[in-house]
Amino acid sequence: MDTPIMGASSGTESGITAGRLPSDTYAANFADLHPPFDVHEARVAADRCYFCHDAPCVTACPTAIDIPLFIRQIATGTPDASAKTILSQNILGGMCGRVCPTETLCEQACVRELAEGKPVEIGRLQRYATDHLQQRGIHPFTRAAPTGRRVAVVGAGPAGLSCAHRLAMKGHEVALLDASAKAGGLNEYGIATYKTTNGFARAEVEWLLKIGGITLRNGFVLGRDATLEDLRKDYDAVFLGVGLAATNGLDIPGLDLWGIDDAVDFIATLRQSDPAQVPIGRDVVVIGGGMTAVDAAVQAKLLGAANVTLAYRGPQSRMKASRYEQDLAAAKGVHVLHEAVPVEVEGTGAVAAVVFERLGEQVRIPADQLLLAIGQRLVPEGLPDTQGGKIAVDAVGRTSLSGVWAGGDCASGGDDLTVTAVAQGRDAAEDIHRSLMR
Repeated sequence: MDTPIMGASSGTESGITAGRLPSDTYAANFADLHPPFDVHEARVAADRCYFCHDAPCVTACPTAIDIPLFIRQIATGTPDASAKTILSQNILGGMCGRVCPTETLCEQACVRELAEGKPVEIGRLQRYATDHLQQRGIHPFTRAAPTGRRVAVVGAGPAGLSCAHRLAMKGHEVALLDASAKAGGLNEYGIATYKTTNGFARAEVEWLLKIGGITLRNGFVLGRDATLEDLRKDYDAVFLGVGLAATNGLDIPGLDLWGIDDAVDFIATLRQSDPAQVPIGRDVVVIGGGMTAVDAAVQAKLLGAANVTLAYRGPQSRMKASRYEQDLAAAKGVHVLHEAVPVEVEGTGAVAAVVFERLGEQVRIPADQLLLAIGQRLVPEGLPDTQGGKIAVDAVGRTSLSGVWAGGDCASGGDDLTVTAVAQGRDAAEDIHRSLMR
């Protein structure tokens, strides 16, 4: 027996189309999720910090930023010094100040969170400091004397950018090789538009490259333009930050119908387009439980979908998306359905409904668009040994191949966060430098 879902509709108005909303509504819907602090707001927020000794927020930060120090520097009116404190540990501190799940990392560990249920707003303070410096075009680091060593960094996402910057700062020449038309990886293509507005991802890359010594080559595909063995011969070291290029699939009937898209591609299209030009269905179903699923579902609603259902096969406690992000989806009008296992997509030519098995019953959700966000995977051909579906690395990113390091989403031991990828790229760069300078 089919169980109806509250809020779903199979009305006569259907189909995937662009321009569902007035232009000013698009502007409001895709404005900055967390507007930046002004000077006064930043000082007030900074004054809430206890400046703890052995601060738990530092331990909770994957890049180990000295959080009490950078907040004290904001409180004393030296935001550029604060930015340098941040950027010395996390060169993508501006992006992380926007997208890092601080609610499960540094802010969750904040002493004020424990005492009052309201932590110091570390993420927004980090953004305030880094924006203050970057918007003035200041790059606070300079290169060391040239070493004569050349390193290939494959992938210009967070891990690759972090690695490339640290290597360039050490005096090495870096070839930054990326398959996409723009550098940035998921920062450029894979994050909800309302989290990083006004072309910030691109601006941050341009600012990072001011260190010098980094030659960016877009449109480079490993295996087509050069193999890993070619790079090992031509460079003194290689860092792989290739991400997860393939998407997982479902094995259910109906996946050949029109109106089914990969959520990663949907988000990338929206990131590179005017929202008013992005087609969206009236009744949208998103399958998945991670950040990509939430970002896709929320943005489908913001684009003007009347009904959006986010369906996850497990219980709420197992969703990879943080509780904050789940609550955001609900606040935006997304219906979240847990313990719903997809069994079939119905339709004649185009999607008409998605059928789920849920708690012993079949649930049929009318839909004219289905977005799949069920995870990504590594394409292992031509890469070092893998472990658990990712490149096997040690604590500093060394792979099974001599002279080859890896980090970010493609490497084992990570947690698919921008901040973790930055830390892995930085730490690998430090080890590459030690290895090259022996």
